[in-house]
Amino acid sequence: MTAITTILSKIDQGDPSAAEELLPLVYDELRTLAAARMACENPGHTLQATALVHEAYLRPVKDRGDVAWDSRGHFFASAAEAMRRILIDRARQKQRPKHGGDRNKLDLEIHCPASDETPDRLLAINEALAKLEQEQPEMAELVKLRYFAGVPLKDAAPLLGVSLATAKRRWAFARAFLYDELAD
Repeated sequence: MTAITTILSKIDQGDPSAAEELLPLVYDELRTLAAARMACENPGHTLQATALVHEAYLRPVKDRGDVAWDSRGHFFASAAEAMRRILIDRARQKQRPKHGGDRNKLDLEIHCPASDETPDRLLAINEALAKLEQEQPEMAELVKLRYFAGVPLKDAAPLLGVSLATAKRRWAFARAFLYDELAD
């Protein structure tokens, strides 16, 4: 019998210290198993592989009831099943309204064109924007959203309460205005 199988039989016999002996022996394999499971999950998953290993270890060892493990393979199969159940429970939890499951998710990866400008150019743009704001405040708001916050035109239109076509016209006008002001 291998060391793992021996320890598993001690756990089955009720030895309280055997569970502590088991973790160092199976941790690396459980970590590999958890990493493989997490690789199949959607990006941005909040559960880390290490946390999954710890939860998956505790469930079969602490909450196994009358189940006796026949072998090392049987233990890892029950750990894999525990990982599956943990991930399913997390997915169900995320779908609940209490945890934001009824909300639309927005991609916040926005590129801000203003961050690529030199300080002198940025100050010149700000001056031109101040002039535009005096003459056409609604167009200046669009420039602020698009240029300084990086909001795409399709998302800026509803924020300003206008149609996409109106936003496109305002954007074209504002760009021409700023180009003319910066050319001087």
